[in-house]
Amino acid sequence: MKHIHFIAIGGSAMHNLALALHGKGYRVSGSDDAIFDPSKSKLEKAGLLPEELGWFPEKITANLDGVILGMHAKKDNPELLAAQALGLPIYSYPEYLYEQSKDKTRVVIAGSHGKTSITAMVLHVLNYHDQEVDFMVGAQLKGFETMVHLTDHNDFMLIEGDEYLSSPIDLRPKFLWYKPNVTLISGIAWDHINVFPTLESYEDQFRQYIETIVPGGALVYNQDDAVLTRLVALSQNTIRKQGYQTPPAFIEDGITYLETPEGDLPLSIFGQHNLANLAGAKWICQLMGIDELDFYEAIESFGGAAKRLEKVAQGNSAHLFKDFAHAPSKVKATATAVAEQFSGFTTLACLELHTYSSLDPAFLPQYKHCLNGLDEAFVFYDPEALKIKGREPIAVAEIEAAFDHPNLTVFTQPEQLHQALFERNYRQSVLLMMSSGNYGGLDWTALAQLIEGA
Repeated sequence: MKHIHFIAIGGSAMHNLALALHGKGYRVSGSDDAIFDPSKSKLEKAGLLPEELGWFPEKITANLDGVILGMHAKKDNPELLAAQALGLPIYSYPEYLYEQSKDKTRVVIAGSHGKTSITAMVLHVLNYHDQEVDFMVGAQLKGFETMVHLTDHNDFMLIEGDEYLSSPIDLRPKFLWYKPNVTLISGIAWDHINVFPTLESYEDQFRQYIETIVPGGALVYNQDDAVLTRLVALSQNTIRKQGYQTPPAFIEDGITYLETPEGDLPLSIFGQHNLANLAGAKWICQLMGIDELDFYEAIESFGGAAKRLEKVAQGNSAHLFKDFAHAPSKVKATATAVAEQFSGFTTLACLELHTYSSLDPAFLPQYKHCLNGLDEAFVFYDPEALKIKGREPIAVAEIEAAFDHPNLTVFTQPEQLHQALFERNYRQSVLLMMSSGNYGGLDWTALAQLIEGA
């Protein structure tokens, strides 16, 4: 029985990998200095929750078969130093996923936006047709117990390929580890400026990624993205290159219909970005053995991934959506989708500036007009978040100028934001909440009840 130890086991990706290895029969141990739900409850249920929080070098012994290092840990982590001193194999999260899949056909979904949604679509279709695969996806999906599933018998491994750093001691993008046989790239829009300070350095990660595709493999890419199309054309890798574009569709009575050779197909998802995601997912499914008609049959019931234009509440005339969007391209795509889908409604978006990039004054102009099309917009940032990141406060006028929306209100105090949200009348309205944060401790249950009563 292999014994794998996790340094920073409480992370979203890390605890799911720990659960997957535990399910394969591995002996799993781990440490962390902070573990929150849902990680805490899941680890506890599996008997993998550390007895106490903190770092314990004595857990690191020569009997370990390997150590997996999470991004939350630091380079001087006591357990990491102990593992290095013993000469143990130390893996990053993506490196260990490759170790688990190197004898399988690896299908990787990459791109600045849409990765989780496309991976979720593919998994939904495969699951609908009872085709089991190993997988790693970046969100909890309905019908799947964990975000990582590993076996010794499945032929395919479907992986959401992130371009962020692999570990504190491995500063390469995660997706450079996977060496895909088949991959999709959804588009390229500058992100993660803390590690890719220029657009050129960010784009270069995708150039390198294309060269890691196994010769003879396949690259499916979004032809609507000019930067991506240029990089694909420049690649000399001996691979099949298959472009896709946003398919034709129309909206009727609040429902988006996809135009197909078999007729108009009603969808549970909406927005041009999701239609493009669907087109890419169809190609990936076909390369994995699902024909076009079977894809359409399954995709009709796809309701989306968690926090990706997820409908949280609905009343007689009101809707509440939650979205993980924070990068400018994602914010613009989500806001545009809501504006187009609910043209007869009053639309309000609330965006929290929470990430390193979004709180950088030099990056703020990237958000110009990304909320246009919506009737009203709230932008919130917590000055405490800036203190934690060692940054100076951002002037309200600077944010207003960056977004350039005609009906924009900026909030820097959680209480004021919450008051503005709860005092509104939401009849015939759509509220879109966009953030990877928590809006200063927003009461989601109360907000949902307010929407449901409208």
